[in-house]
Amino acid sequence: MKKFLSVAMLSVATALFAFAQLGCAPQPNNNATTANVATPEATPDRAAIERELLRIENDFPRVLKERDAEAVRRVEADDIVEIIPDGSTTTKAQDIADIQAGNLSADSWEIVEAHVTVLDNDAAFVSGRSVIKGGKAKGSNGQTVDISGEYRWVDTFARRDGQWKLVASAAVKVQHPGAASAKPSPTASPAMKASPTAKGSPAMKASPAMKASPAMKASPAMKTAPPPPAPAKTP
Repeated sequence: MKKFLSVAMLSVATALFAFAQLGCAPQPNNNATTANVATPEATPDRAAIERELLRIENDFPRVLKERDAEAVRRVEADDIVEIIPDGSTTTKAQDIADIQAGNLSADSWEIVEAHVTVLDNDAAFVSGRSVIKGGKAKGSNGQTVDISGEYRWVDTFARRDGQWKLVASAAVKVQHPGAASAKPSPTASPAMKASPTAKGSPAMKASPAMKASPAMKASPAMKTAPPPPAPAKTP
């Protein structure tokens, strides 16, 4: 029994000694290794992001026509910041209610000039123009207003949990649609400018012969002459 106890105590002492040696041994600096090796950020797939965001934007006329409130619920972020053309703001809940109730309608709602700017893998914004014909919007007071016209807008998207969400939106009405969409005219070329021959030449100036000559001036005979003598009265 004593022999067994001696062997057991020796084993324990050996284990404690080995454990102490391991505890005292310097540990590798994993943090330094991790800090020195930075994981490169993946390059954004710009083409894929553009396709997805343009699909979302171009789907809005269908959403409006079919009153697809579920699409609004899926695309808009819960904390969206939205500024509408009259300068006021709205919320996701209000957008869903308006689409579902048909408070927003149009005979034609065309998305044109949509352009996607990719910031990184998880952020991008889309700018564009909408042309609305026969547009109607019903307010909370029950009154319906005509919203036909052209609008410029910017939509900001963020990727959350793998899904693109509309986090901010702002729109303004174009006051002069023709001037806004027209391209600037080319600058007049030198040939279009007035040439030197178009300027008045010396021959066009009044010549000395055109000036009043001495004969045209009032002659002594033209000056006021003394009145003739009155005729003699007859008896």
